[in-house]
Amino acid sequence: MFMGEYHFTLDDKGRLTIPAKLRADLGSNFIVTRGLDNCLFIYPKNEWNNIIAKYKELPNTKDARNFMRFFLSGATMSDFDKQGRINISNPLMNYAGLKKECIIIGVNDRIEIWDKDRWENFINENEDKLSDIADNLFASNLNI
Repeated sequence: MFMGEYHFTLDDKGRLTIPAKLRADLGSNFIVTRGLDNCLFIYPKNEWNNIIAKYKELPNTKDARNFMRFFLSGATMSDFDKQGRINISNPLMNYAGLKKECIIIGVNDRIEIWDKDRWENFINENEDKLSDIADNLFASNLNI
């Protein structure tokens, strides 16, 4: 399970260090793709295979086709260099608005990469709603 928040800087060549704690669980080959909410998702290969299996079960509707186009067209197989960095393509950097300062977070089955300003905006916009969101999602089944 991925968790935690880490602050790193994107270098001029589009390389970003992934924290050692996350690298160990990610494995040597993984997938980087467009995520929701204008961030990037990184999936270990086994989780990616689970997602693809679920996609194959979707009906051939316009919504399913459009989402798969969005999600899969940005997907790239990646690995780490000797310093524990990944190379993020220009289209993915542009999609997520990554400039220099990035926030890397662990979110259960995936890692997310956020532009620092977008992450702070997300937190500020949602912080007051989180109690209500938790109540709606878990309806007293989870004691947080």
